[in-house]
Amino acid sequence: MTLPVELLIGLRYVRAKRRNHFIGFISIVSMLGIAIGVMALIVVLSVMNGFEEELRSRILGMASHATIAGEAGRLDNWQQVADGAREHPRVEAAAPYVSGEAMLRAGSRTSGTLIRGVLPEAEGDVSRITQYLRDARLADLQPGEYGLMLGAELARSMGLLPGDSVDLMVPQASVSPAGLMPRFRRFTVTGVFEVGMYEFDRGLVLLHMDDAQALLRMRGQVSGVRLKLHDLFEAPRVVREVAQGLPGVYRISDWTREHANFFRAIRTEKIVMFIILSLIVGVAAFNIVSTLVMVVQDKQPDIAILRTIGATPRSIMLVFLVQGTLIGVIGTLLGVGGGLALALNIDVVVPFIEAATGQQFLAPDVYYISDLPSKVEGDDVLKIGGLAFTLALVSGLYPAWRASRTMPAEALRHE
Repeated sequence: MTLPVELLIGLRYVRAKRRNHFIGFISIVSMLGIAIGVMALIVVLSVMNGFEEELRSRILGMASHATIAGEAGRLDNWQQVADGAREHPRVEAAAPYVSGEAMLRAGSRTSGTLIRGVLPEAEGDVSRITQYLRDARLADLQPGEYGLMLGAELARSMGLLPGDSVDLMVPQASVSPAGLMPRFRRFTVTGVFEVGMYEFDRGLVLLHMDDAQALLRMRGQVSGVRLKLHDLFEAPRVVREVAQGLPGVYRISDWTREHANFFRAIRTEKIVMFIILSLIVGVAAFNIVSTLVMVVQDKQPDIAILRTIGATPRSIMLVFLVQGTLIGVIGTLLGVGGGLALALNIDVVVPFIEAATGQQFLAPDVYYISDLPSKVEGDDVLKIGGLAFTLALVSGLYPAWRASRTMPAEALRHE
């Protein structure tokens, strides 16, 4: 198979040693600049993808994919709602819950918190709480024994350990001979959990659902039903379909609404970082303009000879487009290869750099995520590679056009 003559000449110009070594140096710098820019983009976006997935996993480890609650905050027929939800083919599990606000008091220490009453036998189906428990089991929450589990940060601030007693007060009054008194009950700490998210570790307490109902005077009622779906990204549609198939009026919610601002902020940061780091690729790609302009000036006699033996302006233009495109392709391939190698081995590279410099990037006593996560997305790699290639191609258009406008007589006048 015979290659086009424009491609053969363009490849020969790329391989040939130039009289002006500075042109070769600029070509290498342009190629390396594209490679570094592409590599930086892949690594940064992969790390941001890893952080997003890690945070989503921790949030949804305690929060539900979707919830169906009573219109007034109380649900009477929760068994019917749970059974109806399980019939939907996209629902994996359903479990009731009771929620409310309360205050913990241990000695002279007090702290506000959210309480969540759960059924131990069903809660593990809709959350990952069992993975976060420290030397405890959900089955330790027995009805009528008034035990509770609290987050590690809350336990630390209150000075509580498993086996300690703590008073739990709710913002509801009880009538007594002394007048209105806040309702409270003494509970025993049966376990501690650590999710790695301050929202849960500092402000959540788990009770058995029966004990929460008794404390909040919700006998036979729950706050709602939590759902776990096969595909969490279908939550808005699925929970709406489930609620529409149930008799009555309900309030529905899903994780995309409850944490919309958080994940929107991450998405915005990814877009901004992509734009900023794309400028590195842009600067390197437009160095190709200066490279090819100098190459065109250096090859004036060659262009004139090609024109005199019958080469068309289009052929001359393609010759120099091949050069610019090849620089962009090589730089892009080097960047993609280096970026993938670094992103896929970030868990090895970062500890090595930390050991070499004596500095820890994510100190465990400051950050909940002490390891740098990374997740390579194929779409991101394709977008980055396509952007670099496009910029390299566009950068070569003007110099190639200038070369095609070269007049043989003018080019050979001083030769």
